[in-house]
Amino acid sequence: MQVLVDESVFLGLGSAIEERGYLGRAARGELAATLVRYADTARRLGAVDVTFLGTEPIRRAADADAIVHEVGIASGAPLHVVSHEEEAYLTLIGVTEGMPVTHETLVVDVGGGSSEFCVVDAVRPPRATGLRIGSAMLTGRFVTHDPPSAAEVSAMRAAAVAVVRDAPDADPGEVVAVGGTASNLLKVLPAAALDRTLTRSRIAEVQAILASEPAAAAAERHLINPIRARILPAGGAIMDAILDRYGADRIRVSEAGVREGTILVVAHAGPAWRDRLTDLAHGWRT
Repeated sequence: MQVLVDESVFLGLGSAIEERGYLGRAARGELAATLVRYADTARRLGAVDVTFLGTEPIRRAADADAIVHEVGIASGAPLHVVSHEEEAYLTLIGVTEGMPVTHETLVVDVGGGSSEFCVVDAVRPPRATGLRIGSAMLTGRFVTHDPPSAAEVSAMRAAAVAVVRDAPDADPGEVVAVGGTASNLLKVLPAAALDRTLTRSRIAEVQAILASEPAAAAAERHLINPIRARILPAGGAIMDAILDRYGADRIRVSEAGVREGTILVVAHAGPAWRDRLTDLAHGWRT
């Protein structure tokens, strides 16, 4: 798979849903305009089919139906609002690139409003769970200082430990993290960025660095989106809780994730991709 364009924008969808339960006309318009721009870029590069996914913020939005309708009309491409389970399977497929899984693997994606967990091995059906624990959610609940105080970070970690207890039982040979939380934690610590690995000691080091300066300074120093920098300590707390939950000593951070998984399954299975996700999670490529 060759990446032609890799672009992201932080729209604050999760915060909007958390505050009022819906996006509203203005925010829906901003989202639709962003996706129209993405679709136009893809088509200029030769894409025949364009697929959009709606994850946790859209799942919880009271105006989700309006979001789906307006994006479809504006962009000419479908917006699929996927379940926690579907999102986890797509993320897993992005990590494995559709290759068969040979050992028990846990894939996690810590987002702003939720975290997805998927466990798969060579024999049993894959297991996926979405938990209502995310970096933006924890920050909004516990943090009033910039940078967060030691007490606020401790409170976030305690809350994360409590929620992560409900993650799937597993004894993974490997834990893999995907998404913005994991990749931005790497940016804070050059040694972690080199081998794309987070350990408990490295997470503690990152937390100490983030606690030493305001989010704006951290964003500039480490080349992180300013909004992301504000919620990154919460992401570190969740990652540490995941390592604790599974008795693991390290997390490998993958550059691939739900986007790559979606590209692979749509290309392989066509319009019926959602009906085949459970089977596809085991891999089909040789």
